[in-house]
Amino acid sequence: MYRSIDLFAGIGGIRKGFEKAFGNEIKTVFVSEWDENAKKTYKANYKQDEFEIAGDITQIKEEEVPPFDICLAGFPCQAFSLAGKRMGFDDDYKGMCRGTLFQDVVRICDGHKPKVIFCENVKGLTIHDNGRTFKVIKRAFEQIGYIVYDQVLNSKDFGVPQNRERIYIVAFRNDIDSKDFRFPIGTCSDTCIRDIMERDVVSVKYYLSTAYMDTLRKHKERHKAKGNGFGYEIRDLFGQAGAIVCGGMGRERNLIIDNRLIDFTPVTHIKGEVNREGIRKMTPREWARLQGFPDEYKLILADTHLYKQFGNTVTVTVIEAIAKEIRRVLEHDTGK
Repeated sequence: MYRSIDLFAGIGGIRKGFEKAFGNEIKTVFVSEWDENAKKTYKANYKQDEFEIAGDITQIKEEEVPPFDICLAGFPCQAFSLAGKRMGFDDDYKGMCRGTLFQDVVRICDGHKPKVIFCENVKGLTIHDNGRTFKVIKRAFEQIGYIVYDQVLNSKDFGVPQNRERIYIVAFRNDIDSKDFRFPIGTCSDTCIRDIMERDVVSVKYYLSTAYMDTLRKHKERHKAKGNGFGYEIRDLFGQAGAIVCGGMGRERNLIIDNRLIDFTPVTHIKGEVNREGIRKMTPREWARLQGFPDEYKLILADTHLYKQFGNTVTVTVIEAIAKEIRRVLEHDTGK
């Protein structure tokens, strides 16, 4: 039985991928997440936990975390700003990473020395501050006794129709034979948006109003005149979605045409009327499917929260594929 901790847990996407890969051989023993709405979704889907979700990780001492073998950490990308005196990359992680949430991952793992550390972040992390930030991260893990592997993978290659590139970091403790570790190669890139659409006609509330469509078109035209490509986008049902994000144009960049609606009577207050072109937002369940979450995953909150949560979370199918490779190395190393 491998014991895992889930830091910056969000709604439990990384945990879900590892549980699918390890099955009954993994048990989560500690969870940390500060966002109250994310906690509600997490608790609804992981009711069997025998502990409360911890809050601010910066206030948690290493000794308050129970022993663990695997650290899962989707640390926030916006936390990065290289602090300290920037003395170069021979400086230790405490000097280079002060004030970042990443430091708390290193701090806790330094205290417990788990077999594996797994992290996920935005692709842009690799080039932040001309690549220095990413070097600091890898160097920090090396300094506390780990061999670090990293790879950019795209969700669309792992069975979901979403073009989403992310950086994945896997660090094995030095005494574990990890030389045969390889990141998985995606072999399932033929799924399309139609595959994840709701089977039944969705509520009229997801269909855009004529007034809002007019606003989106004018917005796009203004940016087009300036020579950039900002604005709404209607996706081909036989194609793939762009990366879903929690704010800004996240939903409007992934509109679809669904002509199954018959009753155009609004159920919310809108300007104008419901458009007759069949243009709608994807539903939260469709976003969950874009991220590889199974349909039994419970969505208990209002749509506004769910869009934010699924835009922020990870793609479960990618995590599962990487976790299977991690499990293979661990079982080979321990003789299982």
